[in-house]
Amino acid sequence: MKAPDRRTLTAGLAVACGAFLTRALPALGENYPAKPVRIIVPYAAGGATDTLARLLNVGLEQQLKQSFVVDNRGGGASQVGTQAIATAPPDGYTIGMIDSAFTINPGLFAGKLPYDTVKDFAAVSLIATAPLVLVVHTSVPAESAQALIALARQKPGSITYALPGLGTPVHLAGEQLRQVAGIDVVAVPYRGAGPSIADFIAGQVQMTFATVPSILEHVRAGRARALAIIGARSPLLPDVPSMAEAGLGGIDAALMFGLVAPAATPAVIVARLAEAAAACVRTDPLRTRLIELGYVAIGSGPQEFRARIGSDIAKWTAIIEAGNIKPN
Repeated sequence: MKAPDRRTLTAGLAVACGAFLTRALPALGENYPAKPVRIIVPYAAGGATDTLARLLNVGLEQQLKQSFVVDNRGGGASQVGTQAIATAPPDGYTIGMIDSAFTINPGLFAGKLPYDTVKDFAAVSLIATAPLVLVVHTSVPAESAQALIALARQKPGSITYALPGLGTPVHLAGEQLRQVAGIDVVAVPYRGAGPSIADFIAGQVQMTFATVPSILEHVRAGRARALAIIGARSPLLPDVPSMAEAGLGGIDAALMFGLVAPAATPAVIVARLAEAAAACVRTDPLRTRLIELGYVAIGSGPQEFRARIGSDIAKWTAIIEAGNIKPN
């Protein structure tokens, strides 16, 4: 009897392996997670991304009957923690909570990141977005976004806007406003959101973009005037028009937060995580808590989140290049 040649053996092994994987992957998904899961947050504890990860932890533990532990890895404009996610074993036991810096950094640090934002990660779920509000100091004689634009055109370079750091979403929102409206406003960078909001409220700068929770108290107390909000109207600021309603539909620089995993994480595990995350985000008590904190709860699937990552990278890169923005 003639012995099978190497090509026949190789083909047979491939068929056998494929059949094994087809049977094994569903079982892998059903048994996952069998031990605690680590969620890397590429920032120090206490910020918005960390807070959201810890809120989601509770829901994921309830959905998947396993512990989820936050691991804070700050540094390098989120690059240290993000690289740790990319290089972790792709077994579903290390995932990451990322924010807008994930899609801003490819344009800001063009060709210099220690990972490939598209190729080195599996998109799991877009958890939530956070709209930014365009606000002016009460000393600014503008009651609407269009009045602010008219004022900026009358006096080019006379309006300053605070930003919590170069290349941040607040910076790029201001840059997008400058490009869309064709106005000349002067960016004033600070080292963090706290100092930038403090100087804005003190009247040292005339304008800024801010998250709803960070500015809500000041608006309600009459220390700041909200002119327009990115995205849909917020239930926390129901009288503030959207950018589209204010005639600035081209401004869409909202913050986003999502779960990612190392690129080779099995699709069945990614799907299980996405389903659990969506169930957490779309139902109470987490959904209500997110709304109270000014987020827009989403809970997307992997495919939708992958598309959002690609479109955000293209959007931010175009804004960065048009504004000739360089990192610190």
